[in-house]
Amino acid sequence: MVISQDMIMLLLKALYETTYMVFVSTVISGLIGIPLGVILIVTDKNHILESLHINRCLGLMVNAARSTPFIILMVAIIPFTRMVVGSSIGTVAAMVPLTIAAIPFVARLVETSLKELEYGVIEAAQAMGATPWQIITRVMLPETMPSIVAALTNTIINLIGYSAMAGAIGGGGLGDLAIRYGYQRFQPMVMLATVIILIIQVQLVQSVGDYIARSLNKK
Repeated sequence: MVISQDMIMLLLKALYETTYMVFVSTVISGLIGIPLGVILIVTDKNHILESLHINRCLGLMVNAARSTPFIILMVAIIPFTRMVVGSSIGTVAAMVPLTIAAIPFVARLVETSLKELEYGVIEAAQAMGATPWQIITRVMLPETMPSIVAALTNTIINLIGYSAMAGAIGGGGLGDLAIRYGYQRFQPMVMLATVIILIIQVQLVQSVGDYIARSLNKK
C-alpha cells in the first residue's frame, strides 16, 4: 500500500501540530517548572532560604500531579481546559493538559539537577556576601545549566509521547492521525508512518539537546 499525496499532506499537517503543541507546552512548563524546581531546592532543610512548610506543601502538590496518569489527567481537567481555551478538543486544547503534566516533571528534574551542585560552592558565594538571588542566578543555575538542558530535553521527549496520547481525545497531531486513519480506518501504513516520524522527531530532539548540554559543560 502506497501513501497518497493527500495523506502526505495530512502527515505534514499533523507533524506541525505536534511540534507546535510540544513547543508551546515546553516553553510554558519551563517558565513555571524551572522556578518551581529552584524553590523546592532552596527551601529545603539547611539551604539558603530554608522553609520546610513551603517545601513540603509544594512537594506534595508536585508529587500529586506527577502521580496522575496523563490520560486520566486529560479527561479530569476537561472543564478547566474549556474554561481556559474555550474547547476541549484540538491542538490548542491539548496544550493545557500537556503543560500541566510537564510542570511538575520539569520541577523535579531541575531540583535533582541543582542537588548535584556541591554545597561548598554555595557556601563560598555566601562568604563573599552574595544574596540568595545572586546565588541562584549567578551560581546555581549557571553551574547546573548542562544538567537543566538535559532535563528539558527529557521533558520535550515525554511531551512528544504525551501529545500522541492526546490524539485519543481529539487532541490533534500525529497521535490523532494515527488513531483516525491508522486504527479506525484500518490503514496500517499510516500508523507505521506516524511511528517512524515520532521516532525521528525524538532522535532529533535528543541529539540537539545532547549537543547543547555538551556545549554548556565547562568541565
